[in-house]
Amino acid sequence: MKIIPQAVVVERPEVPTTFEDIKTSSAKADDEFRVYSEETSLPRVVEHYRDMRRFQTVDFYRRMEQKYDFENGNYRRLMSIEEAFAELEQYVDASDPDLDLPNKLHLMQTAEGVRRAGHPDWMVLVGLLHDMGKIMFLWGNGDDGQDGYSPNGKQWALGGDTFVVGCRIPDDAVVFPQFNHLNPDMHDPRYNTPLGMYEPECGLDQLCFAWGHDEYMFRMLVANDTKIPQEGLDMIRYHSAYPMHDKGAYRHLLQAKDEQRLDWVRLFNRFDLYTKDGQNDIRNDMDVLWPYYIDLLEKYGLGGKLKW
Repeated sequence: MKIIPQAVVVERPEVPTTFEDIKTSSAKADDEFRVYSEETSLPRVVEHYRDMRRFQTVDFYRRMEQKYDFENGNYRRLMSIEEAFAELEQYVDASDPDLDLPNKLHLMQTAEGVRRAGHPDWMVLVGLLHDMGKIMFLWGNGDDGQDGYSPNGKQWALGGDTFVVGCRIPDDAVVFPQFNHLNPDMHDPRYNTPLGMYEPECGLDQLCFAWGHDEYMFRMLVANDTKIPQEGLDMIRYHSAYPMHDKGAYRHLLQAKDEQRLDWVRLFNRFDLYTKDGQNDIRNDMDVLWPYYIDLLEKYGLGGKLKW
């Protein structure tokens, strides 16, 4: 098992409760972000979450775990981060209700927001990398929910809020809870109880979340021996787990130490969400900005060709 580096900064972060210093656009009020409704959400968003609930099961997780295995030197392609960015240039997240932004722009906006706020440089790098696991679309297809070539493609295993598979899906913590009954595991007595296949207080790292870009990118970074600390890897691995870090679900499965880890995730998510801005197109500044990120990639062991 690879050892994940520890952060230099380990004190509990202060999670902001107001977002005016983070937001780059005044076009939306705080309560207008992440609004999900069958009546008002785009049809592709509703379909995305219906499919997530239908197909994200324990069996599917195990199958993806094998498909994207990094053990024993396995990988699918050698690419630099810059080359992976080029592949992601036209990817648009089908699950995002707020904005149709190219993924590269969203990642740069997030990273620059973290940088302006003066947070550690490893967190800036997390902003740049956190959604890059959607690169799975290169090896996926619609049947596996990994068609990223079109915003209308099946992407239910690339993006979207993740829930814990292998136990009851909480109606009060997920978006579109009316779709929960569509999940086959919710009709399986092994998985449809509050504990399901888990032990009480088993801990955050023992939980299997709906497969997506978060879990893949975490595994990819660990496989490449990154020097990004535990706090940063938690941000990448759990930032889509809104039922847990935003709604407070699954507390009976967590250990006391997990709450501090989730505070780091909450801190990061403020930047992930509130820096989305269709009027702040900083891609034309890439020639000026990119050398800084090249240095960060080298510093944290992610320069050159990487295993994907």
